[in-house]
Amino acid sequence: MSRLKNQLAQAEREEMARAIRLLLGRPLISIHTDPDDFDLVRRRHSALAPWFDYFCGWRLLVEPRLGYARLVKVRGDADPSRPARRRRSTRAPFDRRRYTLLCLAAAEALAAPVTTIGMLAQRVVQAAAADDGVPAFDPVRGDERAAFVDALKLLEQHGAVTAVDGATDAFLDSAEAKVLYRVDATRVIRLLSAPVAPSRLPETDWPDLGDLTVERRYGSDDSTETQRNLWARHSLLRRLLDDPVVYRDDLSEAELAYAASLTGRQILRRAAEEAGLEFEERAEGYLLVDPDALATDSKFPDDGNHAKVAALLLLDELVKAGPLPMDGLVDEAARLLASRPRWAMAYQSEGGTERLASDALAVLTGFGLARDEGGFVHAMPAAHRYTVNREEP
Repeated sequence: MSRLKNQLAQAEREEMARAIRLLLGRPLISIHTDPDDFDLVRRRHSALAPWFDYFCGWRLLVEPRLGYARLVKVRGDADPSRPARRRRSTRAPFDRRRYTLLCLAAAEALAAPVTTIGMLAQRVVQAAAADDGVPAFDPVRGDERAAFVDALKLLEQHGAVTAVDGATDAFLDSAEAKVLYRVDATRVIRLLSAPVAPSRLPETDWPDLGDLTVERRYGSDDSTETQRNLWARHSLLRRLLDDPVVYRDDLSEAELAYAASLTGRQILRRAAEEAGLEFEERAEGYLLVDPDALATDSKFPDDGNHAKVAALLLLDELVKAGPLPMDGLVDEAARLLASRPRWAMAYQSEGGTERLASDALAVLTGFGLARDEGGFVHAMPAAHRYTVNREEP
């Protein structure tokens, strides 16, 4: 009996760790797209919710009847490394126009449980016209329809709207396209991950969007020691679980003090262990590694992505040669393309060298492996994890 209990306890720990990492990688898990993962989160909900609240101060919402789980992740600073991306073609990041139309479409979709793409477009036209700070929306223009389609397809991806008749892409060709949607109003509302509702912001022409992330549980200038310690724990673990690497130089004094304390070190290691992550501490900072790559939406290295392959090779050059100007990275990218004429054909064209260098640099900075300082690109300490070992023949 004791052996069976141990096996059950071990299985529970493994399921708990897997569920934590799944939610870190995909904060919105739907039964329609990931039934097994949703079932795991649903079964472990009673243990997962307090785990995220204690270590991160994040809420976990599980709706069994509606078929989704939503981890409401909040950060005190803006993180541009994970933009919304277009679901079509190149998966380019959203621009300002697409974010604007996404917000308008989401707000107007709440008006009715069932709507059509034409009705929704007209409501967005009216909403934009009613606000002097929002550019007018003109669905007659092809570029405007393309931006609107990108916004709607993102809502579809998250299950906020579902096309029950027709396809959203049809709107690209004609503003008269017929598409019928079913709207999940609750899920539309859940998409916004902010502790303060937009309706509670002061009525000004340009409100400070940073006010959306104010969390009252941590107090303000006159916060208590308990509140300050709570903020330090949550802030530090949010960064460790969200960012590829956390450098000491980027931490506040309170976060550094918490990480150096006996209690802080114990909690960091306990969180890593319970999540099934490997905790690495170095003189320069901290790193959490997921051996199964469940807790991330992007992998590095990645042989299937040309920019990431180039990033790995350029990183090796940065580590060996030291800081390089952007022109130096472009020269290295040119050598890569010249030595492999049948590789990365999307970059084997005019301007491709500059694009490859830029895309590779974006990969390196996004993973905390390099920084552009004063016009020179520097390899960061974590870059040495990826040094290429060349054996002599």
